[in-house]
Amino acid sequence: MDIALLIIGFVLILTGIIGSFLPVLPGPPISWLGLLVLYLTKAIPNDWVFLGITLAVALIVFALDYIIPAIGTKKFGGTKAGMIGTTIGLLVAVFFPVLGVFGIVVWPFVGALVGELLNKADQKTALKAAFGSFIGFLTGTFLKFIVAIVYLGLFVSKVWEYSEALFPFFYN
Repeated sequence: MDIALLIIGFVLILTGIIGSFLPVLPGPPISWLGLLVLYLTKAIPNDWVFLGITLAVALIVFALDYIIPAIGTKKFGGTKAGMIGTTIGLLVAVFFPVLGVFGIVVWPFVGALVGELLNKADQKTALKAAFGSFIGFLTGTFLKFIVAIVYLGLFVSKVWEYSEALFPFFYN
């Protein structure tokens, strides 16, 4: 059963990392679920303080992911249309990977620019607002990605630390 929980936990951690880039998946909370599942194994002793702190971090980053892009957009004079355009641009990058990895950077900016232009902003204002929305998006994404990678490191370190208890068949 521990091996099944370990696999489920690892899949959740990886899903959380992917969720750092996709707006439809809450990356850090999903990664935290991977840590929780790991602690449900019999081999790893419960550490409720650790789980509580990592849950608080995941929830704070989850909330900041909605606040940071709004701050970036407002700081540069953008509107909600720019933020919606950024999200649509990201979805275009994910589902139509024409530009590959580079598209994850280009399409959200293009989406914000189009959103601002459709909102009847002049070109200079739209460009400035799109840049602000884009910077906010990148900041939030980077923060989520860092937290998800740290959770992966914590997961791997716990598995390594308790590997003898998790995989006794390798040590006999």
